[in-house]
Amino acid sequence: MLLTSAHPLCVEATLDPRLTRWKWLVKWILAIPHYIVLFFLQIAFLLLSIVAFFSILITGSYPRPLFDFNVGVIRWSTRVNYYASAVLGTDRYPPFTLRDVPDYPIRVDVTYPKRLSRGLVLVKWLLVIPQLLVITVLISSGWSAYRYLDHYSPFSSGLIGLLSLVAVVILMFTGSYPRGLFDLLMGLVRWTLRVLVYAYLMTDKYPPFRLDMGGSEPMAGAVQPAGGG
Repeated sequence: MLLTSAHPLCVEATLDPRLTRWKWLVKWILAIPHYIVLFFLQIAFLLLSIVAFFSILITGSYPRPLFDFNVGVIRWSTRVNYYASAVLGTDRYPPFTLRDVPDYPIRVDVTYPKRLSRGLVLVKWLLVIPQLLVITVLISSGWSAYRYLDHYSPFSSGLIGLLSLVAVVILMFTGSYPRGLFDLLMGLVRWTLRVLVYAYLMTDKYPPFRLDMGGSEPMAGAVQPAGGG
């Protein structure tokens, strides 16, 4: 783990202080090689999630190699989204790797669960529906957390895409990315990823209806007010 987090998922992000005013206009084009690779990685992600479902149902455990691979896909996709579509908080080109890159501006990790509920795996799809309704608004009018990894457009039509566009337009005219918008966007991304790892059976911890804003993950045991970071 990157640090002791209040949730099994940990997201840490740093806003690039030297963002160019114009590069966001072409980042989605520059990221096309990543989109091609991610297309195949996401197919593998879905297939391995099905295998993990039966493993959890029978043994109560998520096979560690499958878990590490799927965390790597989430990590890779999140880096590309952070660069090219959601937040656009860095000009540094994402690396082609499933591994954690300690010096990259955004890092994602998920604590491996030693045991998972065999009964809960059958109903998570139902329990997560209220969260999916929220995520549909955050990502797009027609998407859900299940489609978060398939983020190929420059901007989504959801709240995250809209706020990202507002942020980079402000950047274009002022040369400065608004810190308040960055903190809010990171809270929305963090919420989305928490729902994603629950929906894909990687944790039994239900995602909170809470917006933990900012680039830093809330520490375990810290009291976080609703809407606070």
